[in-house]
Amino acid sequence: MIRQKSFDAPPFSRREVFRYAGCKTETEEVSSLVDKCCEETEGRLSYRVCYDIYDLRRDGDFLSFANINTDSNTLKTAFKGCHAVLVFGATVGAEMDRLILKYSRLEPSKALIMQALGAERIESLCDAFCRETAEKLVRQGKTLMPRVSPGYGDIPLTMQKELFALLDCPRKIGLTLSDQLIMSPSKSVTALAGIKYDG
Repeated sequence: MIRQKSFDAPPFSRREVFRYAGCKTETEEVSSLVDKCCEETEGRLSYRVCYDIYDLRRDGDFLSFANINTDSNTLKTAFKGCHAVLVFGATVGAEMDRLILKYSRLEPSKALIMQALGAERIESLCDAFCRETAEKLVRQGKTLMPRVSPGYGDIPLTMQKELFALLDCPRKIGLTLSDQLIMSPSKSVTALAGIKYDG
């Protein structure tokens, strides 16, 4: 059964915002822009995740879970020694897209920082969700491995379609996928993480 969870705003990493914005040094001007963007987005983003855990099977060169079959070498490495896989979709909602669009017309430099902040926010949400899930699994004698996403390594981007259908992302968290495989809201992620027994 697909589960849903909403999070409070996860811990914020200023350093990551600067990294996503491509800023090597923290100037006063950019720092002020980051502060303004943080203030403007406070309380306006929604941190939502839908997820489930599926048994992982191996058949020759193929891995399979939830009727999804893949021969991706990246996933074979990520799932080495694993018996199950966590599949999830996450989003910070459409408000960030609206702010980016607004400032792309009015103040491009602020739009750049909003883009970077959006990237930091969705990654922080994924980190918070995976950290919470890992803590639960540890109590069951299991370990959650690092997450990977479609488009990473040789994982086909087209796997997005299968993950969206599997998780029912549009209905569960309002996350949609276009025919061109573009997610909306844009500050969203689908990901997979292997689960293995300890010892």
